[in-house]
Amino acid sequence: MQRQSSMDGNICTIHVDGIPQDTLTKVESYLKPFVLSLDVLQQVSTRLERELKRGLGKHSHHRAAVQMLPTFVTATPDGTEKGDFLALDLGGTNFRVLHVRVLEEEQKVVKMDGEICAIPQEMMLGPGDKLFDHIAACLGDFLKSQNLQGKILPLGFTFSFPCHQKEIDKSILIRWTKGFQCSGVEGQDVVKLLREAIHRRGDYDVGSIAMVNDTVGTMMSCGYKDQSCEIGMIIGTGTNACYMEEMKNVKRVESNLGRMCINTEWGGFGDSGSLADIQTEFDVLVDKTSINPGVHTFEKMISGMYMGEIVRFLLVKMTKDGLLFKGQTSEVLLSPGGFETKYISEIEDFSAELQATVRRLAPECDVTYLLSEDGSGKGAAMVTAVAQRLARQSRLLEDSSGEDSDDQD
Repeated sequence: MQRQSSMDGNICTIHVDGIPQDTLTKVESYLKPFVLSLDVLQQVSTRLERELKRGLGKHSHHRAAVQMLPTFVTATPDGTEKGDFLALDLGGTNFRVLHVRVLEEEQKVVKMDGEICAIPQEMMLGPGDKLFDHIAACLGDFLKSQNLQGKILPLGFTFSFPCHQKEIDKSILIRWTKGFQCSGVEGQDVVKLLREAIHRRGDYDVGSIAMVNDTVGTMMSCGYKDQSCEIGMIIGTGTNACYMEEMKNVKRVESNLGRMCINTEWGGFGDSGSLADIQTEFDVLVDKTSINPGVHTFEKMISGMYMGEIVRFLLVKMTKDGLLFKGQTSEVLLSPGGFETKYISEIEDFSAELQATVRRLAPECDVTYLLSEDGSGKGAAMVTAVAQRLARQSRLLEDSSGEDSDDQD
């Protein structure tokens, strides 16, 4: 038996030897809604651009589906960063502590040593101060194991929960996700809570703390290799993107100078209904059966957490219609999560399709791709390194300005 398929616009044609044409026609009818023409993709691109601009607006961002959050990261690496940094990556039932050494003189080598610490289930649901005490204790143990107790190193803090960032070292937790429900943390500055926990110990301290979104870390880790990298994108369990934006376009921040990295939070694209016309019945079903119906529409259509479920629902319906497995379902097929997204990755080559489609949608742009190596670890350290560099440059300018004033006197 041989299988051939061709896609032209939004038409998917399948030819398989030995299978009746009426059966193939029915299969095609199921697959057709998943194949988007270039024209439809361009329409989606236009809608996304409209949402991005709404999220940047001073008065419109409150009702924007794509939140466009300022990160207060105002520059990418320029290759001169160097030094020792700590990175703390908290986003699930485990968290990591890293020591990152950036060695400019060794051709931009970044060396890392790290340790993974578990968070007990009861701590995920208990008082917030206990959680941060645990984090501080693990950080202290790591510093001791690395013989770093006497050093006060800057820290990049990747905190992968929805936050409203006020400054690079001030971030307010909006809500817990991923099974966490620690009391006394929502609505609070997580940097302050971490510092307070470290001070309660009293046996070590850290320097400046930079809050880092994992998407920003992705961009920054690649930016140290290639200074032209100004977009970070994650398509994994979830999806998100960030990019460097001109401050004059960021109306929600009172500044017109320079640039800032914007965390788009584009997983919410479509929450306003702007993708309703391309959602399949299976997309709708995945949304309805999720823990947060009506939220993160775009993420549920393309990311790893949900794509397997979309295919599973499709397979279930095709089986019940007698097109697969002789009409006989199985316990695995009927179980949520029974068809894993990794199976799709093994069937399709998701990066070649992505790059080819981007070339078609933006033929005037020369887009290249870099694979991020540990954006939430190395990238967090790079954000901190860039912040340190900018602070040094600012101090030098102030000193130079002061000397000029003295000369004039």
